[in-house]
Amino acid sequence: MSVVERVLRGVFAAVLVAGAFAMLPRSAEAQGAPAAGLEPLAIVTSSGRHAFQVEVMRTPEQRARGLMHRQFMPADRGMLFDFKQVEPVAMWMQNTYISLDMLFIRADGTVARIAERAEPLSTRTIPSGEPVLSVLELNAGIAEKLGIKPGDKVEHPLFKR
Repeated sequence: MSVVERVLRGVFAAVLVAGAFAMLPRSAEAQGAPAAGLEPLAIVTSSGRHAFQVEVMRTPEQRARGLMHRQFMPADRGMLFDFKQVEPVAMWMQNTYISLDMLFIRADGTVARIAERAEPLSTRTIPSGEPVLSVLELNAGIAEKLGIKPGDKVEHPLFKR
């Protein structure tokens, strides 16, 4: 076998190994990794200012995927859905394994409604109750723990000041 044949076989073997590795199931840690970069967000309540790092879902594809198939989200994290315009929206928990609190947020950043402890894997729709610009998903129980109420302010560049 010539040197060129051995080199080509080596390259071919490396490509096969890399391809097989890429097809292995991803770890739970990798599945829980953010789909997008994290951005700072704060919620101002009567108990103070509470900081989070959020993934912002801006495209229809990102919004459709959301937190589906994730097994875990750190307590200081969340997911912010940017609907691009003010309109009534509805969320659901299909293929979402984490129980969530959903904060429906007006264009000025005020919380319009809170749906606490949404049931994992449910296809029941959760309506905004009024036209909103955004929805913030946090781990279930955070709204109660921090005393978040309708009328509280969410600070993020998405919202007009």
